[in-house]
Amino acid sequence: MPDPAVPPTPPVPLAALLAREDLGLRQIAGPSDPSTVIHWAHTSEMADPYPYLLGGELLLTAGVHIPEAAGSGTYFDDYVSRVVAAGGAALGFGLAPVHDTVPRALVAACDAWELPLLEVPPRTTFSGVARAVWQLMAQARHAELRRVTEAQQSLAAAASRPDPVPSVLRQLAQRVGGWAVLYGPDGVEIAAAGRGTERAAGGLGGLDVRDALAGLARVVRPTTQVPSPGPAPTGQAATAGPGGSQPVGRPAPGGGRTSPTTTPGGAPAAISHAAHTAPASATDTVAGVHLAAYSLGAGRGFVLGVAASHREPGDHTIASVAAVLLSLLTGEHQSGSEAARSSALVRLLLGASAKDVAPLLGGGRWVVVHARPDTSTAPDPVAASALGAALGSPLIDVAREVVRVLLPAEREPGPQPGWTLGVSAVAGPAEWALADAQAERALARARALRAELVRYGARPALADLVPEADAEAHARALLARFENAPALTDTLRTWLSLHGSWDRTAVALDVHRNTVRQRIAKCAALLELDLDDPDVRMELWFALRRP
Repeated sequence: MPDPAVPPTPPVPLAALLAREDLGLRQIAGPSDPSTVIHWAHTSEMADPYPYLLGGELLLTAGVHIPEAAGSGTYFDDYVSRVVAAGGAALGFGLAPVHDTVPRALVAACDAWELPLLEVPPRTTFSGVARAVWQLMAQARHAELRRVTEAQQSLAAAASRPDPVPSVLRQLAQRVGGWAVLYGPDGVEIAAAGRGTERAAGGLGGLDVRDALAGLARVVRPTTQVPSPGPAPTGQAATAGPGGSQPVGRPAPGGGRTSPTTTPGGAPAAISHAAHTAPASATDTVAGVHLAAYSLGAGRGFVLGVAASHREPGDHTIASVAAVLLSLLTGEHQSGSEAARSSALVRLLLGASAKDVAPLLGGGRWVVVHARPDTSTAPDPVAASALGAALGSPLIDVAREVVRVLLPAEREPGPQPGWTLGVSAVAGPAEWALADAQAERALARARALRAELVRYGARPALADLVPEADAEAHARALLARFENAPALTDTLRTWLSLHGSWDRTAVALDVHRNTVRQRIAKCAALLELDLDDPDVRMELWFALRRP
């Protein structure tokens, strides 16, 4: 008998049906296992119900099919064995009008075959039992839909955080009560979160669950991304999914492991429409741990793996939503604009000027944005890509603790949750270097002020009255003693921009306030100037504003 076909509606615990006082059901044989569930109720008076069962049923009978001499032979044993073979979850026997009591031989057979046997009192109709089952299923369905909806909302919120990929994985692991991992195109774990189910032992040939999940990821990863390591050994089978397949172990029957199967994704319509297609998936079970793998877009090779000690009906939908979100976060879609960006990069490397390649990037006037995450961790490339997408530009650069974004001027940058931003003045391609320095200063000021976003406020001033060559010569002469001391230059510039505040300068530079005092004192000594003099401060600020 194949595995029973289980509907998407959550099953009903048998204990919940027994707890219904209006039914008056009583279990008189078989194991009292709290994990026993039923998927539907079915009435049959056939002597052999096997052909009419799908599996998971509460089979209801009044014993019309029982012959008079059944108690002295093997009738009941044969009957119960066929119910068990068909996958029946429990047997309900109705009292009256055929039988006043449950036959003792039937009780013994149910005990022998470990099939729960329920006594249905005369006042309870079979249709009433079936209605109670569907009522309980409707309640479970409502609760499951609410759980899935809440999970979708939490996953969407996690995707908007500064560290979207780890946040989505953490939320997914929490919602399914297990472990979630993102594999790169080469099969290496990029990020993981959740409980340590990946360390459970078991599976074919001593493989643990972690290895089995990595193997399952190869099933849904396109073959064009990661070549097969070789032909599958004896006893292994490959299951094909969209885009190709990779072998994954499958033991002989009874080995404690089921073969992987591919299923279509179950993402909600709105998110699935955004991703065009739901992710291809594969499932497996190893050592009692349920495994699932989801391909994050054809041709890119990223795979989401999930492992959990139990699997609820809505878990596949929740994981599919996470897979779609991760696909959007990790995807670099091939398009005409991407080809243009590649062309611009090649031309720059081959000696073209920024002004010449700017038209390929889709804009004439630009702003530079410097962004720093509010967390203590350095930004990763995926988080930087998510920030660029939120600002509306794929032109991003991760430079140590700062993400730089080149943004067309018409796309007005706004505050981004979890980030502190500094925005330059509008500049043409020839002024990109100056705009980069302006964004850096704006970011330093934003961090000192603890503001979400600060824009560089350039306006006509003293610099407009002095010729460019004279201004540069003056700056070089005044700051010559700082030429090999960039820390002193940065500290003095930040300190002056913050009106001599020791504390805010320390925050902006991530140093102790005493360090700021020591550096400013050294600046004063090298310059042999009084930094409390406003004329001196003005002259220094004029020089330090040069890029």
